[in-house]
Amino acid sequence: MRGNTLRRILVTFIIIAPVIMYSDCKKQAKCGCGKDVLYDLTGTSSYIYFTDGSTISAMTVGDMYSTYIFCNPSQMFPKLANDKSGDILQLTGQVYWDCNYVYQSSNSSYQSVYRTYDIQVTDLSLNLYGKNKPVSDTHLNSVTPQN
Repeated sequence: MRGNTLRRILVTFIIIAPVIMYSDCKKQAKCGCGKDVLYDLTGTSSYIYFTDGSTISAMTVGDMYSTYIFCNPSQMFPKLANDKSGDILQLTGQVYWDCNYVYQSSNSSYQSVYRTYDIQVTDLSLNLYGKNKPVSDTHLNSVTPQN
């Protein structure tokens, strides 16, 4: 009798212990611009793709599986006036989960290699590393003749 009671208590403990130990709820990151920041990009070389005034997206050099969709394309279009779609520029901003990506990946039975993020861009600039900085009204890498 005593052995049966001990076995029942032990079996009950084995069943209930994992429930008690793993009942901690973790906060899921919110998706969308201005919600929970995942990380910051600072001067990251990126391919910038845009259409006629509607959307801008970026893919960082070296990571072709991540796409960043601009949260503020109307503010960044004036900075792209002299650039073509596909040019490499330095990208700076805060990165957030894209809601469409989160919803699709949560409803899917497999994890996709391709990730989509939203980015609140604070700066887009030309990479001048290793090049002469332009003086007003001169081209990049202007060569001065030496005698």
